[in-house]
Amino acid sequence: MAHAGDLDTVMAMMTADFLEQNSAGRMLRRALDDVGVGFVPVIDHVTIRTMDIDRRAQEFIALGYEYDETIHYADWYAKVFRRGGYPALFVDQAYPDDRGKTSIIPRWVEKLGDQVFHHVAVRVEDIEQAILKLKAKGVVFAGEIVGARGGALRQIFTAPEMVDGQPFSVLELAERHQGYQGFLPPQADSLMRSTMRGM
Repeated sequence: MAHAGDLDTVMAMMTADFLEQNSAGRMLRRALDDVGVGFVPVIDHVTIRTMDIDRRAQEFIALGYEYDETIHYADWYAKVFRRGGYPALFVDQAYPDDRGKTSIIPRWVEKLGDQVFHHVAVRVEDIEQAILKLKAKGVVFAGEIVGARGGALRQIFTAPEMVDGQPFSVLELAERHQGYQGFLPPQADSLMRSTMRGM
């Protein structure tokens, strides 16, 4: 079994890198630090964009993550990996055939690489309340809440941080109910499209 300390190191380094480059994430971390919670305990899942899911996931598989499911979309797909006690890992890529030609993922990876989190999702109890609080602190959101009120999963992305005029990282708020831990394909696709401006 892989040493959990090694996984802790990788997750801490990648989360620190994300926070260094994502202002909404930094603001949330400061607020959580103020009440003694910290940012890491509220992470629901992390997402990596890549050109080759199986190759990129090997680092995390070696550290104890296991494949859970594949989720398919029109021009991209994702594999979900899990390890108890850690955030779910969502790794996505464009289809390698003609279906993937319209995906924004390859351009994103060519520009920004696959060694960073595209987004980090944090769990919130009431997504509308979280949005109001964060907007009051200057956080801008992309699009509207995805997922019906009372549903198992409701999500929203912040407006993306920009790198050389292109969308980079986003912070996601995720409100979960009924013990649901999965991902809903129509919602994930809608979330991705909410941050496509500039790609």
